[in-house]
Amino acid sequence: MDDLIEALQIFRKYGNPEFPTHCDHDIMYVVIEYDKVSDEDVERLDELGFDQNEEDMGFKSYKFGSA
Repeated sequence: MDDLIEALQIFRKYGNPEFPTHCDHDIMYVVIEYDKVSDEDVERLDELGFDQNEEDMGFKSYKFGSA
């Protein structure tokens, strides 16, 4: 749970969308634009289990999906 909390705190620095996450097919999606996040934070998010979601320029995680 600590990894998820840390990741959400990083995402919060880059926006506060009304509907920031959704899960689909055991993947958690985060609606924060990938290209706005610093390289340092992208690296840390990767360590925490969040990768770039190329389909919508956001982030996704198989670690924190719905399963």
